[in-house]
Amino acid sequence: MTEKILPKVIVIAGPTASGKSEWSLQLAKKINAEIICADSRQVYKKMDIGTAKIRGEWEWRANWRGLRHSYFVDDIHHHLIDFVDPGKRFTVAEFRDRAIKYIKLAYKNDRIPMVVGGTGLYISALINNFHIPRIPPNTKLRNSLEDKTNEQLMQLLSTLDPVTAATIDAHNTRRIIRALEVCILTGEPFSGQRDQGESMFNFLQVGVQVDRNVLYDRIEMRVDKMIERGLVQEIEGLLKQKYSWELPSMSGIGYKQFKHYFEGTKTLEEATAALKRDTRQYARRQLTWFRKDSNMEWLDTYDDLERRALDFLG
Repeated sequence: MTEKILPKVIVIAGPTASGKSEWSLQLAKKINAEIICADSRQVYKKMDIGTAKIRGEWEWRANWRGLRHSYFVDDIHHHLIDFVDPGKRFTVAEFRDRAIKYIKLAYKNDRIPMVVGGTGLYISALINNFHIPRIPPNTKLRNSLEDKTNEQLMQLLSTLDPVTAATIDAHNTRRIIRALEVCILTGEPFSGQRDQGESMFNFLQVGVQVDRNVLYDRIEMRVDKMIERGLVQEIEGLLKQKYSWELPSMSGIGYKQFKHYFEGTKTLEEATAALKRDTRQYARRQLTWFRKDSNMEWLDTYDDLERRALDFLG
């Protein structure tokens, strides 16, 4: 029986500030690629500085389907970036479905699809073709859970779903509540509902390898640059538009650290230090997630990436 030949997709992953965007842009120009962003924070509009969103422009371009309004960075087509209103939610299931669509569209445009980002759950859901339960948010249940402390929530999750409890970020209240919501409303563990489907693509998974001290220095400089570029003013503008601190968009890294500053209980210096600390911790969690994947190939330089990608594409 002839083995099915699957379309090839390049995945470039790694922690925040590792240099993924720079590598991906350079490679995209070399191999004529389109980029699908796998970043749960950069999906939001109006949130550019705090998400370290790569600067681009929305342009009308013609393709085989006619005119399309798309995001371009250095003339490279980017998908799943800068398109969700901060007041709305964007789920892992939605990312998986849209990423599959854009991978197929890239091939129709005679380009190589590249998935680039640091949100491990997004990348895992795509690569493993997870069929994730689409359980709508239950406001009454969420309100009752939000009254509990993180420790109480984790204790409940450990009882209902010890597998998820062992892997989830114990400080991410929103993720914990969502896992509990799915467990309670379906009567089944959240971890058992992510059924893996048949592989749709042939993935090359590359991790950007960076020395830990170098990475931390980059994070420090990046946060300082965010403040210089006007992060505080960006957050102030969002608050004036009535975006709540409880929203998923505003409770993410880059924004939630400034809540107490705007409430007058912390200085700007304290908020900035908190952002640097939380970003370092986030980078460590990203590395932990990606290093668990035995299919990830860790590369030290862009030249290594280019050689490996060209070999993969044949």
